[in-house]
Amino acid sequence: MQFCRATSYIAEAPGATTGRSLFPTEMDGAELDDDFYTLRESPDGYKLFGRYALNLAQSFALSSRKFGWQWVAAKMLARYWLDVSWRRKTKHDRRLTMGRALTGGLRKAMRARNIPLILNCGLTELNVENGKVVGLEATIHGKSKTLIVRKGVILATGGFEQNQKLRDMFLPVSTKNIWSLTPKSMNVGDSLLAGMEIGADTESLDANWWAPSMQLPSRTVPNLDVTEPMFFDHRHPFSLCVNRIGKRFVNESCSYDEFGQAMIADHQKTGANIPCWLVFDAKYRKKYPCGPILPGIVMPDQKIPIDWWDSYISKADTIVALAEKMQVDPAVLSDTVKRMNRYATNGEDEEFGRGQNRFDLFFGQQDVGPNPCMGPIDQAPYYAVKIDLGDLGTKGGLKTDARARVIAKDGRVIDNLYAVGNCAGSPFGNCYPGAGGTLGPATVFAYITANDVAGHTRQ
Repeated sequence: MQFCRATSYIAEAPGATTGRSLFPTEMDGAELDDDFYTLRESPDGYKLFGRYALNLAQSFALSSRKFGWQWVAAKMLARYWLDVSWRRKTKHDRRLTMGRALTGGLRKAMRARNIPLILNCGLTELNVENGKVVGLEATIHGKSKTLIVRKGVILATGGFEQNQKLRDMFLPVSTKNIWSLTPKSMNVGDSLLAGMEIGADTESLDANWWAPSMQLPSRTVPNLDVTEPMFFDHRHPFSLCVNRIGKRFVNESCSYDEFGQAMIADHQKTGANIPCWLVFDAKYRKKYPCGPILPGIVMPDQKIPIDWWDSYISKADTIVALAEKMQVDPAVLSDTVKRMNRYATNGEDEEFGRGQNRFDLFFGQQDVGPNPCMGPIDQAPYYAVKIDLGDLGTKGGLKTDARARVIAKDGRVIDNLYAVGNCAGSPFGNCYPGAGGTLGPATVFAYITANDVAGHTRQ
């Protein structure tokens, strides 16, 4: 594992700090042999040009165009294309980074211990006798199968964010499952439904790991929109975010989860937020990416597909003309931009305090001042893209105790049943304290659970 200088998302909270996040060490995918080809690919937005694997340092260097970013890109491309023997096997990068490195490492450990892995397997039902889980019903490659267990079932099936019916039932505002950044058709609430069926209690079902996203047409599949992440885009200088009235509603430099929370709060207040708008000028367009739309220096406007204009991204020579394309009151948007420009010039955001805490400054640009998080939006042409209320998954699920054992509605422990990850209620409730808020607890409670089950085995 490697340390990363990530900053706590809630910078003003007691104990907030920088530097305690862990990232998996990069891994050579060739170590997995044929299992490499069953490993899920990273979304294109997490790769350079949809092909080259990125680690966090490379992602930050390229997205912010920090000193030496050209050399970073050149080394990545050279490493990929000079790997001639691997190129003869597959176009996929053999480098496993970030989440793929974690998954690859876990699979490598399973192989070393001869632990079987069953793919295309879905949970349909938990079998209970005398209050104890004794097995489950599964669908494996489309065929039903009963699995009998002795010491325990550990549920780790993810949340329910891809189940539109459950989203409509539990989440605080209307959102679409296609806005979620998790794999489509996965995470449909198997464990939640099976657990509720046998009387399990639940918690935090109205909470998600929120993350702004945008829709863009697929470049490879006709008539298909692809969900793209917008984790960092709203934080860059020379931009602001507004609701559909044309007013700001958030400190744009906040974390992606806090941004989502602000979208919800503003939508409940105004009914005009989901989706909202990211507005930026030519300086932003030249230097920073906007979702998969690379900086203008790499991807000039003439390389953006013509059918994207005014459907997915708008462009105009004046803020008034841009507002008309956005169907936002030009006077309101113009006033919002003028005030933001004054804040950028003075260095103080009088409305939302942008750039006034450690987390904001961590992503600030040192060549922008006096506030590294803000820059005036004053250079034509001007641009706008819609931002949807996306997510990294739901965080509510089955209620568990400190040993990750599932609790029934009557307060008793359901014997032989455990839940970890997003299918269990998050220990953080409706809070996202920092990077790793999902994988950290999932890993810890999986370890606790495995030890608990192993303890039963030794009896």
